[in-house]
Amino acid sequence: MKEIPEQPLSRMPDNTAMKQQKLPAHHLRFSAKLVLSIFFGTGAFCLCMGVILILSAKKTKKVEINYTKICANCAEFRENAYNFDKECTCSIPFYLPQKMEGNVYMYYKLYGFYQNLYRYIQSRSNNQLTGEDVRDVENCAPFKVSRDGTPIAPCGAIANSMFNDTIILSYKLNSSVHIRVPMLKNGLTWWTDKYVKFQNPSFNDLPSKFAGSTKPPNWPKPVYELDKSNPDNNGFLNDDFIVWMRTAAFPTFKKLYRRLYRIHHFIQGLPAGNYSFNISYNFPVTRFQGEKAVVLSIPTWCGSGGFFLGIAYTVTGALTWLASFVLMAFHLTWKRKKKEVLQERSQASSRKAENTSGQ
Repeated sequence: MKEIPEQPLSRMPDNTAMKQQKLPAHHLRFSAKLVLSIFFGTGAFCLCMGVILILSAKKTKKVEINYTKICANCAEFRENAYNFDKECTCSIPFYLPQKMEGNVYMYYKLYGFYQNLYRYIQSRSNNQLTGEDVRDVENCAPFKVSRDGTPIAPCGAIANSMFNDTIILSYKLNSSVHIRVPMLKNGLTWWTDKYVKFQNPSFNDLPSKFAGSTKPPNWPKPVYELDKSNPDNNGFLNDDFIVWMRTAAFPTFKKLYRRLYRIHHFIQGLPAGNYSFNISYNFPVTRFQGEKAVVLSIPTWCGSGGFFLGIAYTVTGALTWLASFVLMAFHLTWKRKKKEVLQERSQASSRKAENTSGQ
């Protein structure tokens, strides 16, 4: 066999345009005018968007009723742990001065409830919520198992603290007739939540699939009985459960609870008139100095009428314009100083040339 001559090893890269960095490159050099134009343009865009979003939020029709103090007797009733299995209801009448046309959504709003705590957010089992293993409670402390050691489904602090007030909206058709406003319990979630992040162990015979597990301590009924009127809205695919499991970033937040079913008297929306909220008070908030409210709203093209996004755009635009003026001031000052230095050098060169010619 012909021996292959040994070649000395080298760490030098191949002599190619790519490895020797000989490829053509373009060096961006922004002038001061271009940078200032970008800053001023960005600031103007943010200011315009902020004003548009704020005006749009102001035009949103919304009814918000804080029922923490209105239902104070029920709030006090819920403070006693011995009343956990007893019902307490309160009725809140209100008047709607103008018709709310279009799709009307009902939200519950909580004040002072922190869902952004790290241990609270981590207290859940994704394997359980996707239907892979109902008994997987590895990361669900402190709500992993019951006192007798039975795995909890759904486990974790988020699921155990699920909002469970029942809110019914009634419309006073005339002096003697009150009708219940039809509301839908489904269609409240994101598509990815309903079909990717949450799945039931099986579509048939849910009670048998959850055999060997127990309900969370604060729940009055197991997960497969959350909606007896609609079998498809049960288990981990229950819309109220999915909405609650999407944790909020701030201590004051609202979550979608129901949406108007537009039939009969409510085809065009909610007519003006007398209404009442009939609330079964179950979710205690006074023990952590919190509050809760119910909101009726018609969302606009930019959402449900919050001012946060508009204020954020306005503040960003104002700060960008402030930075633009500061940069422009520095640029003009530096330009003037540079011009003065050049003039001094030019005068010095002229004097030197005159002295040379004079000699």
